[in-house]
Amino acid sequence: MDLLAWMLDTDPSLRWQVQRDLADEPEAVWQATRALVPQVGFGRMLLDRQDPDGQWAGGSFFPAGFFDLTDEQRGPGQPWTATTWALNDLRLWGVDAGAMGDTAQKVGANSTWEYNDGPYWEGEVDVCINSWTLSSGAWLGVDVSTMVRWFGEHQMADGGWNCEWEEGSTRGSFHSTLNALRAILYYEQATGDTSLREARHRGEEYLLERKLLYRLSTGELVGDFVTRFTYPFRSYYKALTAVDYFRDVALHDGTAPDARLADAVDLIRRNRQPDGTWLQQPRHPGAQWFEVDVPPGEPSPWLTFYGTRVLDWWENSSSRKNLA
Repeated sequence: MDLLAWMLDTDPSLRWQVQRDLADEPEAVWQATRALVPQVGFGRMLLDRQDPDGQWAGGSFFPAGFFDLTDEQRGPGQPWTATTWALNDLRLWGVDAGAMGDTAQKVGANSTWEYNDGPYWEGEVDVCINSWTLSSGAWLGVDVSTMVRWFGEHQMADGGWNCEWEEGSTRGSFHSTLNALRAILYYEQATGDTSLREARHRGEEYLLERKLLYRLSTGELVGDFVTRFTYPFRSYYKALTAVDYFRDVALHDGTAPDARLADAVDLIRRNRQPDGTWLQQPRHPGAQWFEVDVPPGEPSPWLTFYGTRVLDWWENSSSRKNLA
């Protein structure tokens, strides 16, 4: 099949990115498609589910009343319907902040964290939660200076971050570190503030030392999760999202691909099907508002977009000859 046409025949939230990054369409074309995201399709559907007080599902990270339910009522996994998840999806789908109205103000006035009942835009103690909040705040033009300081203060000695720091962990985590890095990079891109750049570079080195895949102590694969390619990505570390992050970094910093990405790139390449697609693998369970991708076992337009984009960048880099 025509892979490009197949990926273009999708929701505007994906189509504009395919137009920009794979089809090399003029900016006027992909920007026009991007402007459709809050008007039709997934973006419109998610915005229609926003509460009058600015939240989604009545809660910051969990739906209102979630902790009053029995385990059976909650069902498996993490619910993906509350405010933090909705804001992150809308941002990643490309919704312009101007289309969000007074969402930032309403969330600031009405949403507090389940952990400590603290103000939403000041974050809480979890690295990953603060990562999404930092990104959403930078996107919506909120003062996130409290969280900027927090990330600088909570980086581990090894350069990583760990959501279990409060329980005494002193070592970085693949999951937490990548989520922190993605937020810090987005914050820098959105605001121009480079105060966390040194911390970002240290965090990148944490992952690069481990070639994005391995335990530094034993050289063994850190876990099967790195090979599990699913969309939506949610909070979980995968070789695909890690390499895509380093693509973004290279374009932002104007640097060549690091040779230490090679093993992770090869893993991504091995997951590509003979027809050029990537298959959806078993997804992370949890309630969601609606489906945005295919069931497990089927070719995923989203994964195929990310996989193709990563391999194109790696293989077409002008510095590719220096990566051996």
